[in-house]
Amino acid sequence: MNIRRVVLIRPFRDGRVWGRVPGSPYTLMRLASLVPADIPVEIWDENVGKPDYSTLGPEDLVGISSMTLTIERAEEIARLARRQGATVVVGGVHATLSPEHVATFADVVVIGEGYNTWPQIIEDFANDTLKPMYVDEEWKTLDDLAPISQRVLDMVQENRRYWTPYLEITRGCPRNCTFCTAIRVSGRVMRLRPVEQVVEEIQRRRIKRFFLTDDNFGLNFRIAPEYCEELFRALAKLPLHGWTCQSELIVADYPDLLKLAREAHLDKFFIGFESVNPGNRRELGGKSRGQAEQIREVVRKIHAAGISVVGLFVLGFDHDTVETFHAMWDFIRTSELDSVSITVLTPFPSTPFRTLLEQEGRLLDVPWRYYDTAHVTFIPKQMTVEELRQAYDWLCRRVYSPSQIARRGLRSLRRHPITRAYKKAFGAFSTDYGYRRAYSWRYAY
Repeated sequence: MNIRRVVLIRPFRDGRVWGRVPGSPYTLMRLASLVPADIPVEIWDENVGKPDYSTLGPEDLVGISSMTLTIERAEEIARLARRQGATVVVGGVHATLSPEHVATFADVVVIGEGYNTWPQIIEDFANDTLKPMYVDEEWKTLDDLAPISQRVLDMVQENRRYWTPYLEITRGCPRNCTFCTAIRVSGRVMRLRPVEQVVEEIQRRRIKRFFLTDDNFGLNFRIAPEYCEELFRALAKLPLHGWTCQSELIVADYPDLLKLAREAHLDKFFIGFESVNPGNRRELGGKSRGQAEQIREVVRKIHAAGISVVGLFVLGFDHDTVETFHAMWDFIRTSELDSVSITVLTPFPSTPFRTLLEQEGRLLDVPWRYYDTAHVTFIPKQMTVEELRQAYDWLCRRVYSPSQIARRGLRSLRRHPITRAYKKAFGAFSTDYGYRRAYSWRYAY
């Protein structure tokens, strides 16, 4: 079959904030770069603007990447595209976790990583030999990851249309939190990109700030310290304004690497403390003991290195009660955290937590779009559904009040010299504002 074009689509979720979309379509940028140069490729991000789906036709190969919370919109797009005669491929987190659901509306389902299967899909489409499902869960090394092409960079214009460019340096997470999808999507083996490859990508994309999509970059402080040192020394030479990453509390045990990280322009660690309730230890895969004083000590050590800390907390575990929310508020308002993420435990497909809820008959019958970590999607053990909802609302109204956001942001700014504070002003407030906006989404349905 003659391929007229390849169209890669990102379903709507966030829209624009002050004229720009919060984060760039990194996965689609990589997949678009794998399309042969003689085949036209387009990226349609519904957050940037509404695409004209009426232009799709039988010779178009459409790829959709979707999370669980956007899968309903992905289904709408897929059915619309197929009515136009286009062939639709759906991949991403939800397709990997729940392929049997995606198979009900897509021509092709992609399970696992698409960097190896996507070129094969394009070739099979051209040869009329497409299969209904492609699986890649080999978790290959990232040594030969294809670079993002210049035609894709020119098309996306990420520095003009997006607030935060995304970047990937490592992939995988050896932890096994019962509620997390990371190991089901990226595997349990931590894989590292060559440092020179990372530097080249940053320079070619001309990005000054970025957010790492790595599930647990900070774990490399323990399992790959030499790699971290090499990476930090290389990034220190670049004219970066700052970058952020997801981590865990063990980074505080490595003062020398923290110093190098700061010299490499690292601004913030997003640390999954998850819970201050010691009873939840089993569900956290060994990542946290839920001890408030330990968290305070970790924050103090990281602050001493000149790096900010965003605390990530999950509520609704089986040992949590309404009183847990009050304890969380007491902890947050007396902590030195720079920003805070408060989410509701969510039973994503293929996780041990969801399996448990299914066995116990505790899943609620709600749309997939409620799987945004701000809605209650199951029956808790120590509370009623309404008690959990009300407790979460009560906590979020306090944590994300304008006064609390201002208090944390100003406190964060005071740790920087006046000569650098103006460069940090946006970052000091934007994270909490983003979480406040994410929480407010629950009232959009």
